[in-house]
Amino acid sequence: MTTLMTYTEAIMNFKKIYYQAKDKLITYKIVSVLNPVFNLFIGGDKRPIFFDIDQVYPALRLLEQHYAEIRAELDQVLPMQHRMPRYHDIDDDLLYASGRYNRDKHWNVFMLYCYGEKPKFNREQCPRTCELLAAIPYLCQGFFSILDPGKSIPRHTSPSRYYLRYHLGMKVPEQNPPFILLTDKKYTWKEGEAVLFDDSWDHEIINHASQLRAVLIVDVLRPMAWPAHLLGRLVMLLARWIYAVETHRRASNFVWKVD
Repeated sequence: MTTLMTYTEAIMNFKKIYYQAKDKLITYKIVSVLNPVFNLFIGGDKRPIFFDIDQVYPALRLLEQHYAEIRAELDQVLPMQHRMPRYHDIDDDLLYASGRYNRDKHWNVFMLYCYGEKPKFNREQCPRTCELLAAIPYLCQGFFSILDPGKSIPRHTSPSRYYLRYHLGMKVPEQNPPFILLTDKKYTWKEGEAVLFDDSWDHEIINHASQLRAVLIVDVLRPMAWPAHLLGRLVMLLARWIYAVETHRRASNFVWKVD
């Protein structure tokens, strides 16, 4: 009995240490240690900020071609913005940007795909958008990002350089529209228009609009030569374990009754 109890306690202690390490030590930022390797293939400090979608990732044009369908699904869920998670509710790394900066205003997200994780409730509300996302090769994430009127985002960076970020303007105020600054380069969103960029550069959002701003965010594996491509695929697999599973679990807590 003593031996059994000791063995059981050892297993319990191991599990406790494992989850503490996973929660406190193994975070998504750990992938930044691979940036020097990716730099060898993407130009390092001279890597581009913005990219020509037609030349670099033409498959993403599919989303713009079906903007009206995606917008219709977004419009169906937008009235429930107050029931959606704020970004820091599902990603602790964004606690300051989402929860403490302009803390009286919200940055909400409606996750549809995250490194193989598929929030069931969210996807049921936006089936056509999810169908379109499934057609994008090497998809990392896909979600709606919604900013309250006047909600700005302070300067921050992505921890890794293996992916590129795509924004499709879904709902953008006509008067005083918000814009993003990547280093010193400015881009102002427009409804139905897309932009592809490297968000490992410092960036911030300036928002003085009196209406909400919503975009579809899609992260895709950056096109790279095969050694870096394979490494990027490996990181995508790791990201599911160290990031997406917990993100999915949290996002799945934010549901509402659908008539």
